[in-house]
Amino acid sequence: MIAIIDHGMGNLRSVQKGFEHAGVSDVVVTSDACAIERADGIVLPGVGAFRDAAAELRDSGLRGLVLRAIDKGVPFLGICLGMQLLADVGLEDGEWEGLGVMGGTSERLPGGVKVPHIGWNTVEYPRPSELFAGIPEGTAFYFVHSYHLKPADQNCVIGTTRYGVEFAAAVERDNVRAVQFHPEKSSAAGLALLGNFGRLVHSQGSAR
Repeated sequence: MIAIIDHGMGNLRSVQKGFEHAGVSDVVVTSDACAIERADGIVLPGVGAFRDAAAELRDSGLRGLVLRAIDKGVPFLGICLGMQLLADVGLEDGEWEGLGVMGGTSERLPGGVKVPHIGWNTVEYPRPSELFAGIPEGTAFYFVHSYHLKPADQNCVIGTTRYGVEFAAAVERDNVRAVQFHPEKSSAAGLALLGNFGRLVHSQGSAR
């Protein structure tokens, strides 16, 4: 079972439906500790403010559940704000503690371009990843964001795009993967990515 973390930020049902359209049916939206602890895969989506999402994860106890799952090696997928939250610090109207999984900072897109960034951008692959299996390099995905993750270790970057500056569109380290774009809104390519994550979860669960 894949657990989509319900922290009250964003249209979580659309992510669930995206997985279902991709042929991954065993997906639930939940904030239940028992369900999250039993999950074979974890998805952390989100839109909105870093500060509010980080506070909700902390105050609800979901932060600890997510970090323990990651420590156990459970496959994790962050989407949009869920990718930014992997930073040590979010720099939005102050400095706010993130999950610290990828390190680095969540920073505002540069001046000189319209913010928020809304629309389709192509993604290049600095290194191969199973997350993009069967999806050609240069494929366009749908972005809606004002901030982006600047990871401490650039070796974790598996996808880049350019909007004012080049930045990480996808990252991966061990069992943790995240994308800045919205796969659930990215047509066939986005569904293929969700399907790839579903297969990674299934294969890792079968190997246990």
